[in-house]
Amino acid sequence: MMHSTRPGSPQYLRAEGERLLAFARNARLPEWGYGWLDSDGSPMADDTVHTYLTARMTHVFSLAVLLGHEWAAEYADHGIAALTGPLHDDRHGGWYTATDRAGRPLTDEKAAYPHTFVLLAAASATSAGRPGAAELLAQALGVIERRFREPESGLLRERWDRSWSSLDTYRGGNSNMHAVEALLAASDATGDPALADRALEIAAFLVNSVARNTDWRIVEHFDSNWSPALRYNEQHPADPFRPFGSTVGHGIEWSRLLLHMRAARPDADWLLPAARQLFARAQRDGWNADGHEGFLYTVDWEGRPVVTERLHWVLAEALGATAAMHQVTGNEAYRLRYDEWWHWAEDHFIDRGAGSWHHELDATGHPASTVKKGKADVYHAFQATLLPRLPLTASLASAIRSSRAVAALQPPS
Repeated sequence: MMHSTRPGSPQYLRAEGERLLAFARNARLPEWGYGWLDSDGSPMADDTVHTYLTARMTHVFSLAVLLGHEWAAEYADHGIAALTGPLHDDRHGGWYTATDRAGRPLTDEKAAYPHTFVLLAAASATSAGRPGAAELLAQALGVIERRFREPESGLLRERWDRSWSSLDTYRGGNSNMHAVEALLAASDATGDPALADRALEIAAFLVNSVARNTDWRIVEHFDSNWSPALRYNEQHPADPFRPFGSTVGHGIEWSRLLLHMRAARPDADWLLPAARQLFARAQRDGWNADGHEGFLYTVDWEGRPVVTERLHWVLAEALGATAAMHQVTGNEAYRLRYDEWWHWAEDHFIDRGAGSWHHELDATGHPASTVKKGKADVYHAFQATLLPRLPLTASLASAIRSSRAVAALQPPS
């Protein structure tokens, strides 16, 4: 029997989840919404309120409500108030990408990426029974359907101006990946299987068509006709949202999402083989690929390392994906990787002094900030503590709510 403190054990995961939630509470801004946390766990002093971060924290605290944390209800509601208040554009509809703390928008854009997280937050909050969440969910679904979803492809457009009058020609894989996550959660929250069908439509194109033809490397960037733009941002390879090449962590994240999709749509027989291929490709490309331990950030289209910084979210996704793959396949190799990578997380990423996880390391394992500064939020790391303890369903919220997961997930008394 595993020792209770062994990295990755159920007791360890529960304790780590509690530690991350305690750190996350620091992100609450007194005015409204949630801030980007610095390395010590204080909101950055730049006065910015990011919609996607506020939505991700609302999602996390909604999951905490479902876990039985009574205190988390107030935090989930604080996020809903921000998403229905200052972060929402009451004149034109939809959500600003970011505002200052006075509620003034900082960009003249409406982007798919933050909108997908508003949808995820609303779905998880609805599953948690939070007041106003169902209305927020209906509103988010409406905006995504009217403004972002292309009827002919089923994929999401990337970016409009504030008034929805000018559309950018760029199309992005990242926002569509998170749309899959959010649509599955919304399908669970509403009981509408058509939303899961829309998620499957996105995955079928980006994975079963595109990634299958690029040796299972995820394509991030496209033109307006959805033709891959393989050299996009070649001069700015370390961009935190639009890096050049293929992002290793997204191959891993997609592999897990396909397994959630399979729980909702078991008739789609391509999902499990594709998940295996994506995971295997990302592991070969990313783990120790430059002669140093850890998952690097990006590779080119031949699999050569490009940005070698180690980002915490990549390892967090790998931990969740190995647990999911082992649960579905029973293959012992996934469990061995799971054990190895949790030990690596404990030894390198988890910050026992200042809290949370270091969000970035350089190739030699030292804290860095080349791609991102601080410890923005706990979304990826917290989910990594949940997935190994949950049945594999379409969404984390529905998994927590399932009766056989409750006992192991209860917070400490």
